[in-house]
Amino acid sequence: MQPDINQSVTARTDSGAEFPDAKKAEEALLLASSEDEYMNAAQLAFFRQRLLNERAELEAHLSEVKTAIASHERDSDEADQASFEEELRLSLRQADRESRLINNIDAALQRIENGEYGFCEETGEPIGLPRLLFRPTAKLCIEAKERQERKEHHFRKARGE
Repeated sequence: MQPDINQSVTARTDSGAEFPDAKKAEEALLLASSEDEYMNAAQLAFFRQRLLNERAELEAHLSEVKTAIASHERDSDEADQASFEEELRLSLRQADRESRLINNIDAALQRIENGEYGFCEETGEPIGLPRLLFRPTAKLCIEAKERQERKEHHFRKARGE
């Protein structure tokens, strides 16, 4: 039976292994897992928690952006207003990206619930722990993602973009 990751992290860090923090220790334990343990209960729990934490951070930031927009005074001079509008434009672009990332996180959480998380939507092959640690919302393995990007580049080039 697979040991609980939280217990393993404590045991590893208490036994003298040098990890900068608990997050790095957990990642190291995941990467040390054998291939036949891929997407076991402990790994799924790790990624689920990581996705939930990232979602909460994004929601908090979006709330801050909304508050900043709502609290802006419109009676300032033209230079202040122009500066605010530029900041607003940048904040709205970032908020849009973060909103799309929240949708991707929700989709990844749904894949965890469906038992499909960690496997390529195109090929069915494992995506791989290093890729998921880097991008927990990944839906494609590296090879499928590279094919997709080459295809997108080819179509953009054909359209003259």
